[in-house]
Amino acid sequence: MNVRELQTPALLVDSAGLEHNLAAMAAALPGERLRPHVKAHKCTALAKRQAAAGHRTFTCATIGEVEGMAAAGLGEDLLLANEVADASRLGRVVADGARVTLAVDSEATIDAAKAGGVTEVLVDVNVGLPRCGCAPDDAGRLADHARHHGLTVRGVMGYEGHVVGLEDRTKRLERTAESMELLVKAHADVGGDLISAGGTGTFDINTWATEIQAGSYALMDTAYGKLGLPFVQALTVLATVISVSPGWAVADCGLKALGMDHGNPTTDAGDVWFCSDEHLTFKPSQPLEVGDRIRVIPAHVDPTVAYHDALYVTDGDEVVEKWPVDLRGW
Repeated sequence: MNVRELQTPALLVDSAGLEHNLAAMAAALPGERLRPHVKAHKCTALAKRQAAAGHRTFTCATIGEVEGMAAAGLGEDLLLANEVADASRLGRVVADGARVTLAVDSEATIDAAKAGGVTEVLVDVNVGLPRCGCAPDDAGRLADHARHHGLTVRGVMGYEGHVVGLEDRTKRLERTAESMELLVKAHADVGGDLISAGGTGTFDINTWATEIQAGSYALMDTAYGKLGLPFVQALTVLATVISVSPGWAVADCGLKALGMDHGNPTTDAGDVWFCSDEHLTFKPSQPLEVGDRIRVIPAHVDPTVAYHDALYVTDGDEVVEKWPVDLRGW
């Protein structure tokens, strides 16, 4: 199939770019030094490529991702890096033979893990991002509570999400060090083998963590593309020009096909003015006609992929594989 035969908008993955990114990360963080975050691509076929590159432990963001990864034979060591109030579905995955570790940051989430049948946890520590995570000074007490309830505490996790996107590398390094000082202190109180942290933007900066939870590196987006990382843009959204007016054109790739929380997408076809539900309005850099195809680079890969049913792997203009985005949902 040629890409021109695809219904648009459609997600394209350049096979050479993907292989470059997988190889570059495998060289930088081999084996268990990387725990790829599947929330970035939500695709077990791509996860299998990551496993083939030597990364067989995975990070998940939802219970549905854990279930899907285990069902695909990728349940060797799964971390749900998120708190849940009901862990019963995770307990069933564990009972079926997968290894599942759950993030906890309170007595309530520890009790939920125990009640649901999950036996291994990481204490989630707030290292500066105002999201989930306990106070660093409270981590040891929570670890004791978990062990008192018969759970195995594998260590700590803490996400420097407020740092990973900083364009100034020096600031990224300084603020990562500040965050990891908190996490390492908490780990001293908690114990365990794991210090789990990091993302694509700090994959080579965060040397304190025993494992890095990067995910976007495989496909990339414009936000991470500004950081000078050794990864290339492998993902684009194929769109069709559906209207041409004097001074602007419109393609069928709008808010419902793009993650917009990091701003507008970009395209080599011109300067993007704005996106609406089904439309991308832009000023063309060259003459265009209705029916022309353009490629759009999203600003944020994770939510972009979650809007789509499939990834189309390409070699030039040839579609060589179709991978279902089979980890959508919760």
